[in-house]
Amino acid sequence: MPTASNGSVSLYYDCAGEGEPVVFVPEAGLGGWLWGWQHAAVAGPHEAVVWDLRGTGRSDAPPGPYALETLVADLEAVLADCDVRTAHLVGCGLGGAIALAAARTSSRVGTLSLFGTAARGSEFALESLFAPPDDRNALRESLSAGLSDAFLEAQPDVRDGIVDWRADGDADREGWDAQIAALEGFDATDWVVEVTQPTRVIHGGADELVSPAAGRDLARGLPRGEFLELEGAGHLAFVERSRAVNDRLLGFLEEQTTRTTRNTSGRR
Repeated sequence: MPTASNGSVSLYYDCAGEGEPVVFVPEAGLGGWLWGWQHAAVAGPHEAVVWDLRGTGRSDAPPGPYALETLVADLEAVLADCDVRTAHLVGCGLGGAIALAAARTSSRVGTLSLFGTAARGSEFALESLFAPPDDRNALRESLSAGLSDAFLEAQPDVRDGIVDWRADGDADREGWDAQIAALEGFDATDWVVEVTQPTRVIHGGADELVSPAAGRDLARGLPRGEFLELEGAGHLAFVERSRAVNDRLLGFLEEQTTRTTRNTSGRR
C-alpha cells in the first residue's frame, strides 16, 4: 500500500497509468471512490493519482482541527513521494480549495480543474453531505445533498454502490469536523490573481452546497480562469455527468499538453 508522509502522518494514495500525472483531491470526508468515474478515463493517457485526505479512509487521522496549509502540505508530500514534477490537479469543494492554495505556492502545479469550488470558506455549506459511515440509511439519504434528484431516481444501482463505497472509505464525525475546519477563514479573493495556471471552474447548475454564482466569481478572479456550468447537475457533477466531464477534462489536458509542447519547441 503506497503511502506518503508529512511528519508523522501517513497518507494513503493510489497510482495507475503512465504519462503526465493527474492528481485528484477529494471533497471533505469523502473517500477515493469519489473519483472512480474519472480515474478509469484518465489512467490510460495519464498517470492518475487518488489520495485520502488525513482523517479519511486509509490515511492517518490525527486529532483536528486541520489547517488548510496542513492539507496543502499533505498534497505536496504526496506529489513528492510520487516524484511528480508537474501535475494537473482536479479538486472538489474542500479539495478545490486545497488545489487552489497549492497552485499559489507550489511549483508542481500545472493546471487546475475545480468542481463546486468558491474563493471564500463562507460560500461552502457542506454539512448536509456528511453521514456516519456505519449508518447506511444516513449515507443513502445524504446523497441527496450532492446529487440531483433526477440522477438518483434514474440510477438506483449507482446510488446503492456509492453507499457501499462510502461505508468502506468515508470519514467519521471527528475526521469530517477536522477537515471542515480548514475552510474557516479561507478567503482567496485577495490572492487569487496570483494563481496563473490555466484553470477550469466547473459547477453543477443545481449545486445546493456551493452556489454556481460563487464558482463563476472565482473564475472571473483567476487570470486564466474559465467557467463551465453543467445544467441540472448537483455538487458532485462529475459523478452525474461523468461522460461529458471526462471528455472535457481529457480535452482540456490535451490542449494544455499540446500548448506546452509547442512553446517548448518554439524555444528551441
